[in-house]
Amino acid sequence: MQFDATAYKATTLQQWDEAAEAWHRWGPDLESWLGGATEAMLDAAGVQEGSRVLDVAAGAGGQGLAAARRTGPGGSVLLTDLSAEILTYAEGAAAEAGLGQVSTAAVDGEEIGDRWPRTFDAAICRLGLIYFPDQQRALRGIRASLREGGRFAAVVYTAADRNGFFSVPVSIVRRRAGLAAPAPGQPGPFSLADPEVAHADLEQAGFRDVTVRTMEAPLRMSSAAECLRFERESFGALHQMLSGLDPERRSETWAEVGGALAAYEGDEGFVGPCELHVLAGTR
Repeated sequence: MQFDATAYKATTLQQWDEAAEAWHRWGPDLESWLGGATEAMLDAAGVQEGSRVLDVAAGAGGQGLAAARRTGPGGSVLLTDLSAEILTYAEGAAAEAGLGQVSTAAVDGEEIGDRWPRTFDAAICRLGLIYFPDQQRALRGIRASLREGGRFAAVVYTAADRNGFFSVPVSIVRRRAGLAAPAPGQPGPFSLADPEVAHADLEQAGFRDVTVRTMEAPLRMSSAAECLRFERESFGALHQMLSGLDPERRSETWAEVGGALAAYEGDEGFVGPCELHVLAGTR
């Protein structure tokens, strides 16, 4: 079956509208898990006091708020996302934190280049680039939004076998739902797992001084049951993949996922394997 980017985006928007509240509610756990990679991304993008920052696929805004704390009131951070619903939680979190330099705009990440040419000192994207149907269009647009010498950095997953906390549930859900894995070139969590591919993609989009840094980012929770609850509540893609199954089969699938996640539970609680690339390049 031919990949339909328009239908995919519509489904993605629905997923994030529905998962927005849960993604916001699990925010402290997300930042605990991704905090180290986020700081590495902000470093690679050169975010500092006074920077004008673009956050692409910002979600509930954790990484954007971290950027805003660096820029201070003399800088600015624009959070963009396909879902206006999830951005309402980002707005609330920014207001609660007193970060008046944060603003939001609901916009498709592939259309960034048409909106703010040569505007930003830095651009960031945490676990979003991998899900764009046309990654080259997104990258070229992000580059176009940067001033000359501006920096872009992104966090993406490495290979599936290095990210068991997510890849194991995805494989179970795909098998039970009768879904094929994404074909090469299609969006998906591991679409930029190969560092050579990721490096080449940034260079093809026109970035120079491209780097790829790989780092461990284990997901630590109190138990496998808590991780199952986290994924079940906030990972909208898994729900969408299960939508064709009846309630009983969905319940059975989640039970199997919980059993598989239990393999990562030990004396220190749940420690889910996760490895990330931090990609960066200069306009």
